[in-house]
Amino acid sequence: MGNSGSGKTTLARALSTRLAAPHLELDSVFHQPGWEPLPTEQFRALVAGFVAADQWVIDGNYSKVQDLIWQRADTVVWIDLPRRLVMWRLIWRTLRRAALRAELWNGNRETWRNLLHIDPAKSIIAWSWTRHRSYRERYLRAAADPAYQQLTFIRLRTPAEAARLLSQAGRAPGRADAGRSPAREAVDPRHLVRVEREPDDVEVGGDPPGIG
Repeated sequence: MGNSGSGKTTLARALSTRLAAPHLELDSVFHQPGWEPLPTEQFRALVAGFVAADQWVIDGNYSKVQDLIWQRADTVVWIDLPRRLVMWRLIWRTLRRAALRAELWNGNRETWRNLLHIDPAKSIIAWSWTRHRSYRERYLRAAADPAYQQLTFIRLRTPAEAARLLSQAGRAPGRADAGRSPAREAVDPRHLVRVEREPDDVEVGGDPPGIG
């Protein structure tokens, strides 16, 4: 989980490899040709089928399937990098994709309009800028919600923490940490319980836009 440009898919792919678990990028199935959204019923059916397996890694923030994923998950990894770093990464990524005409999913490509629009519904850059605090509030609330007490929430606030998580993923537990989650040990445990509220935090309500 995390804002657009935070590195969700990069980390998820790497974790998938380390854990020898299948990976699903939600964007790749939600955004159909021409940036048309997959109908909700089909989207939920596809995700439900994927999470029926014993082991998997999924990345994405889609509220319309979060219940299906979290009911079957044991760990939620939340990448909460500083907004300035997220925006630098996202702008550079958008420039590269637009210049190279890189295909993302189902024939879709990012365009130069993403650098010009200020409407979050039409620009992934504007979306990321306006949703950064919203995602933070959303996942802080979730981590503190007793309804999700079966989940381990891991909050990664620096690239170094993400690298440490990856280095320990799939590690066979030794005698000292037998029965404990390697993922949980990869970051400062205080990050799992610390709640930071900011004056202009708002509730997030939507899913990432199509960006064609």
